[in-house]
Amino acid sequence: MSDYTNNSDKITRDYFDSLLIETRYIDSVIPSTKMELYGETFDTPIMTAALSHLGNTAPKGMTIYAEAAKKSGAVHWVGMGEDSELEEIVATGARTVKIIKPHENNEVIFHKIEHAEKCGCFAVGMDIDHAFNGRGGYDEVLGLPMKAKSTEEIAEFVQATTLPFIVKGVTSVKDAVKCLKAGVAGIQISHHHGMVDYSLPPLLVLPDILSAVSNEIPVFVDCGFASGMDVYKALALGATAVSVGRHLMPLLKEGSDKVSERINEMNAELAGIMSRTGVATLRDMDSSVIHKRDF
Repeated sequence: MSDYTNNSDKITRDYFDSLLIETRYIDSVIPSTKMELYGETFDTPIMTAALSHLGNTAPKGMTIYAEAAKKSGAVHWVGMGEDSELEEIVATGARTVKIIKPHENNEVIFHKIEHAEKCGCFAVGMDIDHAFNGRGGYDEVLGLPMKAKSTEEIAEFVQATTLPFIVKGVTSVKDAVKCLKAGVAGIQISHHHGMVDYSLPPLLVLPDILSAVSNEIPVFVDCGFASGMDVYKALALGATAVSVGRHLMPLLKEGSDKVSERINEMNAELAGIMSRTGVATLRDMDSSVIHKRDF
């Protein structure tokens, strides 16, 4: 279903497809996909992904993306961008999670945290995996220098806001435990569309990370989601919610209604599988429904 651009994407897709589902019809009911998160209720656990710079995909692509999330009753995530763009996104009414790059200058980060809070974001966080450039040095994104952050620095970012602070880019138990120590309000398992080749599939590491954080914080999952069945597998394994990005990007040029329609279709696919596996609500998800074939 997906186009693979590197080994990590292919491995992720293959792992999705290695997970098989058993059915449970007796005593099953029409399910609810409503999700409670940070004191608010949403219609779906399918969130948008923290994309950036969608202007080349569609004029006002970032705003269209937010409008679609709002129409679907979904949490909206957004990545890098100017303050004015974030204000326009939040003005759509979408409950928005602002993800900030690990800028070398922490004052830039503190400013962006403060701005996210002032303009009405739902949550804020950091994309930790843009710290290095893959050649042994620190990364540079659009001319802006990046730098890896310590546990203590992440704790300072957490303490700088009253909003839930989420760390994106976690693919190991070690980083998950450090996030918990820093006091974050959630983590997102993501290999950033294969930033590191041969990355672990997010669903492979998900159970170990959940065990490590003892369900004390929400654990979200990103990368490769393209159907309600993909979403179901992540939720059955214990994820709180998932983010869908690249699967939706081609629809942006057709407008927010088209993007919202696909989110709603995926949510209906999710509900369909829930009904056939005896799952009435997201709280009733059961990992024992998943069986793994040889991978």
